[in-house]
Amino acid sequence: MIEFVIITLVKIGVFLGVWLFLMAYLTWLERKLLGDFQVRLGPMYVGPHGLLQPIADGLKLFFKEDITPSSASKLVYTLAPLLTFVPAYIIFGVIPLGDKITLFGKEIELVVSNLNIGVLYVLAVLSMAVYGLVLAGWASNSKYSLLGGIRSTAQMISYEVTLGLSLIGLLMISGSLNLVEIVKSQDSFFHWYIFRQPLGFIIFLICGIADNNRAPFDLPEAENELVAGYYTEYSSMKFALFFLGEYGNMINISALTTTLFLGGWQGPFLPPFIWFFIKVFLVLFLFIWLRATLPRFRYDQLMNFGWKVLLPLALFNIFITGIIMV
Repeated sequence: MIEFVIITLVKIGVFLGVWLFLMAYLTWLERKLLGDFQVRLGPMYVGPHGLLQPIADGLKLFFKEDITPSSASKLVYTLAPLLTFVPAYIIFGVIPLGDKITLFGKEIELVVSNLNIGVLYVLAVLSMAVYGLVLAGWASNSKYSLLGGIRSTAQMISYEVTLGLSLIGLLMISGSLNLVEIVKSQDSFFHWYIFRQPLGFIIFLICGIADNNRAPFDLPEAENELVAGYYTEYSSMKFALFFLGEYGNMINISALTTTLFLGGWQGPFLPPFIWFFIKVFLVLFLFIWLRATLPRFRYDQLMNFGWKVLLPLALFNIFITGIIMV
């Protein structure tokens, strides 16, 4: 029992370290790639090629003055960033980074918690992040923040419905809600669910981007209309927690896409966890590429696309998958 607790605590520490490192350097990667897309350099001065920029940004935010509006609801205003950041981390705890490894003669799974209902857990926790955004908008007592929070609530609820439905076809084929078992069912290249569920993959990816409020679905922030949306009144580390939550969810959606549709850690020659991170990087690259390429939707276009296009397509995908299986 003690050994199990120690191994679990070590796993949590390692996963938290990996996740925070990826999150910090994802900001650097995005700025560099956006610079390349726009024919400029991006961060260059803090460390070689700006590699120390995320550390400098973190220190700057840590030492900035933390301002709370006098008319804000203090308790809710303070808790809202945590309601965004914490769900983003605990999702990462059920995503398998690789196959079992042998350490000191003992087999260890590269996942903090191998849940039999992993997919349901992920969908449940993913839906909790909306509370942080809407409460931040309400507690700030600012019309810009409130509008951003309301927009975010409508958008995330709309696209989470379709995101969940896009996985039904995959779950029908795999017969399991366990993320490790879903990866193992993709035992060869053409068994990856991107080939067996291409429509489900496209819908899941689009809904993942929209659920994370990333361009071209970044209406809750919309700087030209709402200043910065739901976190307009936040500064210092409270603002940083929103920022980290967004980038953490980028990593989570990319890791889930890899696990569910791209064979997870499966791949030849290289160690399994290396394959996992290569695939996650490719999905993250796609996130950033879309931000540099596509203009922002209007709000009516955003909602129409979710309810009138993606939702019927997700239901159609379930119907076709059922017919083929029968």
